[in-house]
Amino acid sequence: MPVKQQKKKAYIVTVDMGYGHQRAAYPLRDIAFGGIITANTYGGIPAHDRHLWESGQLLYEKISRLKHIPGLGTLVFDIMDYIQRIEPFYPKRNLSKPLLQTKQIYRLIRKGWGKDLIETLNKKPLPFVSTFFTPAFFAEEHGYKGEIYTICTDTDVSRAWAPLRPQKTRITYLVPNRRVKERLERYGIPEDRIVITGFPLPKENIGNNGRILKESLGCRIGNLDPDGIFQKKFEHTLSHYLGTRFCKMAAHRPLTITFAVGGAGAQRELGRTILMSLRKDLEEGRVRINLVAGSRNDVFAFFKETVRDLKLDKKKKGSVTIVYADTKQEYFAKFNEILLTTDILWTKPSELAFYAGLGIPIIMAPTVGSQEEYNKAWVQSIGAGCMQEDPIYTNEWLFDWLKSGWFAQAALNGFVNASHQGTYSIEDVVLRGKRNQINDIHLL
Repeated sequence: MPVKQQKKKAYIVTVDMGYGHQRAAYPLRDIAFGGIITANTYGGIPAHDRHLWESGQLLYEKISRLKHIPGLGTLVFDIMDYIQRIEPFYPKRNLSKPLLQTKQIYRLIRKGWGKDLIETLNKKPLPFVSTFFTPAFFAEEHGYKGEIYTICTDTDVSRAWAPLRPQKTRITYLVPNRRVKERLERYGIPEDRIVITGFPLPKENIGNNGRILKESLGCRIGNLDPDGIFQKKFEHTLSHYLGTRFCKMAAHRPLTITFAVGGAGAQRELGRTILMSLRKDLEEGRVRINLVAGSRNDVFAFFKETVRDLKLDKKKKGSVTIVYADTKQEYFAKFNEILLTTDILWTKPSELAFYAGLGIPIIMAPTVGSQEEYNKAWVQSIGAGCMQEDPIYTNEWLFDWLKSGWFAQAALNGFVNASHQGTYSIEDVVLRGKRNQINDIHLL
């Protein structure tokens, strides 16, 4: 009897800081040896290492929530954002000089930060794939014996993502688009250390040969183009990308909006405003809303109270669903499931900007941090989303946009212009040594 070939694995390393870095790791869980490793909370982490991680995370979350407080809160956030800023891309110039932030990280690493993790993994060196730069720096500085990879999780990145001595780095960067590749080259990373893979999106939303993705998009366009105007105009284009099987699919659910707040929970009030504006449409069954609380119990409690106050819990069953889970891994699973029947994603332009690649049009809430300004520009440049209008009048502008066919066009733009093969491309690079870069033609 032939011996069954063992499936290749890698160490998938992330950090528990908001949702972005763990969301990027989640689609790679199939290849994660021993499960996904969280660098700041793994079992057996030294108390000193844990303290260093926790102090930084708590400070970031507190400052993120302060942004919405006029005066001192805004000032404190702006200072933090300036420290983490991404310099203007033009004029083209050398940006390899390390930041003060980078120098401080390396001082701590050379005092032993992260050494326990790397020594543990060095007992069985496999490809080391991190969705945050600091664990990759750990691996390089503490002499990891295997290959080291970092997945960039925004459409542009600050100098903090590049190591202290970028020209000599062993780290291979797996980046979502051409802009990040060119940015890293400005920071001094050698070109042969950068591969454009696309952002890792969930396989359960794509399916074999994209079948699930195409079927979901076909249903979505049916909902976003109720009069069939867009489908008639772009009949040949839709047939080319989706196949005739998934074209002209009739709408079979109410228009479904998924509103997702970030990891710090700072935009929960916006969810309440949206519900109030669409209250009549929800009561009459024309619209369905998923309120995404993630793994934050305080956001879940706020949404639950809001639904009760508006008496929407007594109206049409299923018109409002609150998406919550005790752990982030459970939350990601639930979130990916509801995306299959989501017509519009309303969120700040975080890492969720890349989910436009699933053919979901994005309404963008106000940004939090300079990296989200770049994400916003990228979404707009590919025609997959735009900024929200006044949420108080959602019940007016939302349906104007729907009638115009803009949402259907944005859904197709995202599917065509944003890669949805990132997870598979990353696995090809890490496990099979294939470096076929995606054809990313966008300037932003």
